[in-house]
Amino acid sequence: MAGSELFAIVRAAIEWAALGIEVVAVAVIVAAVVMVVASEGTYQYLFGRNATAANKSYKDQLGRPLLLALDLLVAADVVKTVALEPTLTNIEALGLLVLVRTFLSWTLILEIEGRRPWEKRPEIAHPANPEK
Repeated sequence: MAGSELFAIVRAAIEWAALGIEVVAVAVIVAAVVMVVASEGTYQYLFGRNATAANKSYKDQLGRPLLLALDLLVAADVVKTVALEPTLTNIEALGLLVLVRTFLSWTLILEIEGRRPWEKRPEIAHPANPEK
């Protein structure tokens, strides 16, 4: 097997791996949307029974899978850019994508948890030990 053939095989494997990661990210998003829409919260939201709680539940249930999908998409972009086309232009595009997706992640965390990502999580009193 010549070096160029091996290079072509490795390149194809990396392309397939990146595509696989992207497919997993899309599957996470689709599965989350289907599960959220199929939940009991949809009935409550549509028919006005506790719509505020249903809306918060939607945000909580959909936000975390979106964060995971964003991380997976960044990973796929890193694999493609670093392993396949490490040109300055592609690295700059990757940097811009990472910045945009980081901003989206921060806004999702703010929406879900009500705090900025760099702020400490509020202390939750432990039922067995109220001092914690």
